[in-house]
Amino acid sequence: MSGHRPLAVAIVGAGPAGAFTAAELWRHGSECSIDLIDRLPTPWGLLRGGVAPDHGEIKSLERHFESETFARGARFFGNVEVGRDICHADLAARYDAIVYAIGAQADRRLGLPGEDLPGSVAARSFVGWYNGHPDFAELGPDLSHQTAVVIGNGNVAADVARILVRDVDELASTEISDLALSALRLSQIRRVILLGRRGPAQAAFTSSELRQLGGLLGVTPIVEPRDLELDIASEQWLAESGTFTAHSNMELLREYASRATTAGDGKRIEFRFFGSPVGLHGSDRVEAIEVRRNRLVRRADGRIGSVAVEGETELIPCGLVLRSVGYRPTSVPGVPFDEVEAVIPNERGRVIDHGRPMLGTYVVGWSKRGSIGILGTNKRDARETVTCLIEDHRGGRLLSPTRRDDDITALLSGTRVVTGSGWRTIDRAERSLGAASERPRVKLSTLDDLLAAAAV
Repeated sequence: MSGHRPLAVAIVGAGPAGAFTAAELWRHGSECSIDLIDRLPTPWGLLRGGVAPDHGEIKSLERHFESETFARGARFFGNVEVGRDICHADLAARYDAIVYAIGAQADRRLGLPGEDLPGSVAARSFVGWYNGHPDFAELGPDLSHQTAVVIGNGNVAADVARILVRDVDELASTEISDLALSALRLSQIRRVILLGRRGPAQAAFTSSELRQLGGLLGVTPIVEPRDLELDIASEQWLAESGTFTAHSNMELLREYASRATTAGDGKRIEFRFFGSPVGLHGSDRVEAIEVRRNRLVRRADGRIGSVAVEGETELIPCGLVLRSVGYRPTSVPGVPFDEVEAVIPNERGRVIDHGRPMLGTYVVGWSKRGSIGILGTNKRDARETVTCLIEDHRGGRLLSPTRRDDDITALLSGTRVVTGSGWRTIDRAERSLGAASERPRVKLSTLDDLLAAAAV
């Protein structure tokens, strides 16, 4: 980057997508000032609040993010929400470019009868609860029943199933929330059913996640052999379009199906395929889930879909239903939003408003492409967006801030802002608490505790 003054960029959202965006900006040159703005007092988004606590090797990425952001001079403004404490116009008056990296802050709904009964919980909320996310400190899921049903066949579904049945002493060595750890010690759940609407060949688990479910201490994976008998549509799809992961998953599931089990075995994770929920039942809380049988069909576009099989449905008694059917991005006041696709409309990361690029405004991550892809997908995604931003900078198509010399700090004088030093104070406090119990960290799980630790 060149010019008489550094390019000023605001990145709204300090999760993986925002951190990768900062790194990409600096990859193009050093003449850039970056402010990371997040509604939480802590950075790293889903790396902190979404990645399972027993996936420590992934969580170690926070050191990389730190080195690519704050260690290089980026500023942090935590506990600041665009639309509440500051607006898009405020940013546009002070920065050359704004990049929205706000992720997906809502859960997708199933639209089923009984979905709002107590005991029906979005997986996003459950994940936040066991990860010490301040939004979910008061969730308090009821774990007093023996059976839980997880709707979904992706990695988040695998994570919540694993946390529900994993040996608690093993979890105690991780950075799982103390609230969750205490509740899991008293949990009565012995059986978790993973319910997928399509077949085993279409399951969205990565093979590493699926393999973990078969290696848990005291937990038996259950797969019905008949569910692994692929129909013609699935056999053809697997042969023609099946990925390495799909083939690997089939091998793992066949191995699970071959394991000897008895009714007296300890905890169980049961894989149920070809099933869709049609309703949740209970008088004042979830007592059962009603499931219909599906069959698979090959659509005109080559993809495999499911259709209902006529006949009776099955009623599965349970006390907890976790809905793991995807996260949903949400809108930001002053920024276009496509309610149908649930994304900020864009072309290669340039935000589109009424068919034209919105000057100096960009998007990255789940708000750009929808809640698909793994954490590393954000790196490629950020590269595309930043490439467009740099092209626009060189072409003179960025914002012309009228109050560029007005620091954002003055605008936020009435807000309890957590700065980079405040975050480092939180980080040290959590690591100190963790060291006392031989854990990576003990998270501060409430907003009040986080703000108090940051001394704001």
